[in-house]
Amino acid sequence: MASLLCITIFSLTLAGSAFSQSMSYPTLPTVMVLADLGTNVNLPCRLPAKDALAFGNIGIRIKWTKVAEDEALNEDVLLSMGLHKKTFGSFADRVFLTDEVEDATITITDVSTDDSGKYRCEIINGMVDFMEEITLDVQGGLTDGVVFPYSPSQGRYNLNFDNATQACLEQNASVATLDQLHQAWKGGLDWCNAGWLSDGTVHYPVTRARGPCGGNKGPGLISYGSRDKQKGRFDVFCFASAFKGHFYWLVQPDRLTFDEAVQGCLDDGAEIARVGHMYSAWKLEGFDRCDAGWLADGSVRYPISRPRNNCSPTEAAVRFVGFPDKMQKSYGVYCYKDE
Repeated sequence: MASLLCITIFSLTLAGSAFSQSMSYPTLPTVMVLADLGTNVNLPCRLPAKDALAFGNIGIRIKWTKVAEDEALNEDVLLSMGLHKKTFGSFADRVFLTDEVEDATITITDVSTDDSGKYRCEIINGMVDFMEEITLDVQGGLTDGVVFPYSPSQGRYNLNFDNATQACLEQNASVATLDQLHQAWKGGLDWCNAGWLSDGTVHYPVTRARGPCGGNKGPGLISYGSRDKQKGRFDVFCFASAFKGHFYWLVQPDRLTFDEAVQGCLDDGAEIARVGHMYSAWKLEGFDRCDAGWLADGSVRYPISRPRNNCSPTEAAVRFVGFPDKMQKSYGVYCYKDE
């Protein structure tokens, strides 16, 4: 399990308010908690010392809520009364009370960027109601890999979950997590085809909402929710980590068929590169070449990190030519050699 990381900062301005039915407390300092992506974090909440004895009442009720700008969109996090505790939604089985006397602090495990935001802790004890608000800032992102969309030669929306998992593995990648896709979206990934993620949900990232591509919802991750892993058919978002080998264009006097491309890399002591190799080299190393070349899945692509005329003029991207006839002698080849 990830180690616990919690940095609590108390601001000088006072915020939050007591909201009791009968008795109120002075406002408490605003609490900001910082956490690294994937770690566990504590969100502190305690009654003022003078009322600590209130916890001796078995009828005490603790409620945690994630607060949205529109209160109608608030998310329940945890509800506790005596021995009975329940967590909700994406927090189910991931949020726990510390179970220390006089303490309503919770631990959130394996925090994601979606966990960032404002939380409200309410301690309710008949005579006394107390509220405190805590802001959680989850930090971290994609520093060692790249997310890319993938569909097979059969065309879009042809992969069930198992096929999607295998497709990513064959491209030297794994199925991306929701956090990884979210970070890629923040980095500018815009793709209108829906794809599997590692938790069995289906999403697609939109930075420029238009028509059927998030037009009704605006920019963000558009979710289809959890889908049937056997019957559902979608594309997939893969995550390729940085590699330690050498990705390169094989210099050849002639254009090659697919089989000739495979053999050309073998003759050079390498293998034909996979799609994940190309995306990693492009994103993490700035690889740039305006020559379309065969890859191991039978596709033809080329990576452009410096947009220019005739070579992805408007954006840096891995350009996809297609899955041409493998007997066609129109392309070169990209190879990969382990260190």
